[in-house]
Amino acid sequence: MKRVCTLLLAATSVFAISCKSIKIGGGSAEPNTLTKAEKEEGWVLLFDGKSSNGWKGNNKDHFPERWQIVDGTLHFTGSGQGEAVSKDGGDIITTREFSNFRLKLEWKISKGGNSGIFYLGKETPGWPIYKTAPEMQVLDNVKHPDARAGKDGNRQAGSLYDLVPAVPQNARPVGEWNQVEIEVYKGSVWHRQNGKTVVEYHLWTDDWKDMVTDSKFPGLNPDWVNVPKKGVIGLQDHGDDVWFRNIKILEHN
Repeated sequence: MKRVCTLLLAATSVFAISCKSIKIGGGSAEPNTLTKAEKEEGWVLLFDGKSSNGWKGNNKDHFPERWQIVDGTLHFTGSGQGEAVSKDGGDIITTREFSNFRLKLEWKISKGGNSGIFYLGKETPGWPIYKTAPEMQVLDNVKHPDARAGKDGNRQAGSLYDLVPAVPQNARPVGEWNQVEIEVYKGSVWHRQNGKTVVEYHLWTDDWKDMVTDSKFPGLNPDWVNVPKKGVIGLQDHGDDVWFRNIKILEHN
């Protein structure tokens, strides 16, 4: 019996070692790293999993304390005070601007949570980033009331917030990671969520102008329709816990 147990233990150890070395889905072996193929294509990490390098607070000269680097994630520790209310919180933005690009990242939301991913934004004194930038919604579609507000689900996860609903709606439940991508190329924009293209629209067109005119955004910023051709990427403090990781970008020529 001793010998059988020893053999079983050895076999189990070999199996464990083998499993540890397997890469699921052909992605990076570790979060916040680039695959060989990504490096060859020109992808660049926007978050190294260890520091806030490349990020700052919107309208701040420092990185807000409520945004913490925890277990390889950018974690906003919820204030419970609502959107960007806490003095040690607020939205964060990249220190660089981008024009044509593919942005990939993963997000995970807390129960009843709300956040967002902004792009082509402009840091403007006194304004939160949403007053200048389109937003890919980050949301708990089950518990947050925004999921049932707006029109046709255009405030649910993956949507162009309050403008274009994500179809199909394939966001994963609270506590699970969602893989998303935002691509911008010469005015055409795509939102991808968990392997599916869920939004496509075209900036600076007549359809775009009509859509924005019929929305709430002109009341926030009369010039909101004229989204900049180059701007920052931002992550939203909406008062709720949210986690981001694997943030990387490929700039188009």
